[in-house]
Amino acid sequence: MAPSHVLKCCQRVLAWVPVVFIALVVAWSYYAYVVELCVFTISSTAEKVVYLVIFHLSFVMFVWSYGKTIFTSPASPSNEFCLSKADKEQYEKEERPESQQEILRRAAKDLPIYTTTASRAIRYCDRCQLIKPDRCHHCSACDICVLKMDHHCPWVNNCVGFSNYKFFLLFLMYSLLYCLFVAATVLQYFIKFWTVSSKNELPDTHAKFHVLFLFFVAAMFFISILSLFSYHCWLVGKNRSTIETFRAPTFRNGPDKNGFSLGCSKNLREVFGDEKKYWLLPIFTSLGDGCNFPTRLVIMDPEQVTVSSQNEPAKSSGANQPFPPTRPLSESQNRLLASDSQWVESGPEDENVKSGTKKHIIVSLES
Repeated sequence: MAPSHVLKCCQRVLAWVPVVFIALVVAWSYYAYVVELCVFTISSTAEKVVYLVIFHLSFVMFVWSYGKTIFTSPASPSNEFCLSKADKEQYEKEERPESQQEILRRAAKDLPIYTTTASRAIRYCDRCQLIKPDRCHHCSACDICVLKMDHHCPWVNNCVGFSNYKFFLLFLMYSLLYCLFVAATVLQYFIKFWTVSSKNELPDTHAKFHVLFLFFVAAMFFISILSLFSYHCWLVGKNRSTIETFRAPTFRNGPDKNGFSLGCSKNLREVFGDEKKYWLLPIFTSLGDGCNFPTRLVIMDPEQVTVSSQNEPAKSSGANQPFPPTRPLSESQNRLLASDSQWVESGPEDENVKSGTKKHIIVSLES
């Protein structure tokens, strides 16, 4: 036990190395820009003031969003997704997977779950001993189940998920703007330092090396962050996580990468919230609780659920495991769906319900 404990402690310490590296680079960039460039190199007072004001605004927002991404704990499923003591004991005693799944289906019948494994089984975490909510995954690095997990980021030493995904996006955006501003304002002095001319009035001091490296570092980080930020902007527009891009969630009608997409504007609101004045601030404003999400595949009312559930045994009597029952939408889900009556056409829907078919409602993704 002792060597294992020491190994875990070493892993935790080493996990902070990337964060410390970024912190040191940011601290050096602050010194190089403020002291070496603005104080010792730029002679115009007006130019100094303008550069310093804009630089500090971008620097504060960058550090603020980065800190929130690092120190916001990943959100975990609530206690309602944990098995009761009796179910847990029965689950551990059972050896057959079919019997275990029966216990899980019984425990999950009142939970807002719409996705399963590829084999139509209830998604259960043996490590955390709980039924996984939709879009929830177990992180081996954090050793917990994380709500709407996107990925584990070594550069923030934290899981990026429901609780800090907005902060992560803002961190990418402000770091991009920070690098762009630094590279753009340093460029002219970068060129002057490299230009050999008798008219060059810049002092040939150690500031030269700080300015040269500052431009290279800012440009390099800008290029690398731009691709990552663009990718996550695309994910937000599609309402997908990184995990869901490579492994689509499985609904009643099979895998569907766009199952949680409600249209670009609503996908943005789900991450950034209803009030646009808070969108650019690292303040938590995401909609919902992270345990259940609106989906374009399940937006039927209770009466329709009752009718459709009567026809379910005819289809679920095959080899596949029964899918969790369709439940009415929660209040947080309706916040995104209630305003769009045009999404569901009553005629075709009524025909589908009356005929007892299991065709899901196809929702227009154009908002």
